Amino acid sequence: MTEANEAIESVTILPEEAGGRLDRVLAARIPALSRSRLKALILGGQVAIDGRTILDPSADVKSGGVVSVNLPPPEEATPQGEAIPLDIVYEDDQLIVIDKPKDLVVHPSAGHASGTLVNALIAHCGDSLSGIGGVKRPGIVHRLDKDTTGLMVVAKNDRAHRHLSKQFADKLESGLQRGYLAVVWGAPDRPKGTIDAPLDRSAINREKQAVREGGRDAVTHWEMRERYESREGKDAGKDAGKPIGSLLACMLETGRTHQIRVHLAHIGHPIMGDETYATGFKTKGARLTQKARAALEALGRQALHAAVLGFTHPVSGETLRFEAPLPADMARLVEALRIG
Repeated sequence: MTEANEAIESVTILPEEAGGRLDRVLAARIPALSRSRLKALILGGQVAIDGRTILDPSADVKSGGVVSVNLPPPEEATPQGEAIPLDIVYEDDQLIVIDKPKDLVVHPSAGHASGTLVNALIAHCGDSLSGIGGVKRPGIVHRLDKDTTGLMVVAKNDRAHRHLSKQFADKLESGLQRGYLAVVWGAPDRPKGTIDAPLDRSAINREKQAVREGGRDAVTHWEMRERYESREGKDAGKDAGKPIGSLLACMLETGRTHQIRVHLAHIGHPIMGDETYATGFKTKGARLTQKARAALEALGRQALHAAVLGFTHPVSGETLRFEAPLPADMARLVEALRIG
């Protein structure tokens, strides 16, 4: 018997759907549920055709058959919600956009069982989470590294999660915008360019990414916004007259792990403060002014910020675009470099 707090979706099979797989037909007719979610419901005995329970997701459907899908209330999330402050840029019943601060891990993991963005979103969104895969949890469709700041969008239900995930797939859909600002060592010799270099796990350190032949396609477009000189370095030997750093705007065409960090290091301009991909540039700090050195040390992370995020709303189809200013720590570094 269906409990009062459970819901039922009912679908009558159309003539053109006859002979199709049950899970595929339902996925097309009930966009709020993913095919994997529907498969789990069928296997769990929650789907019936003309009153008869069906346990086979691949079962053929017949024209005129009435399919009822029982939707149990979403299970409580694990992990649990935590009252962690969030900088909310936009929110509705389908999704939420936040400006992520530094030091905030996105997902619970070994060493970060709590205090994550997921914990914060579970607490903040509460009953507005209708569930991802039947669980009251936010749907993460893309990630930012713990020490990268900026804009993220998170889905509140299966339908939004499926639609947004498609936009954020490996080859980003046309219309999706993911723009970053990065403070890098040195300055490119031209105002803009494109880095087209495949990425894969490093053969030396499996925790790092590297440009490798045969890796996954990765494309980053960049444009130089500012170029910085250092008073203390202008007369310093072989580096005389060379720029100490620059501010680059980067736009992703693909979404790979550490893509911008690896690509900028690959062209000889790694991100300042990047302890993973800019280790060979630590001595460059000697060319910074005292104020710039202090600002970089205070930053304590890679100088990378997700400044622009644009996508299509999963329900309304409206194009949404957001911008987030540089966080205070990166702004202080940029100001110190301008003065230097």
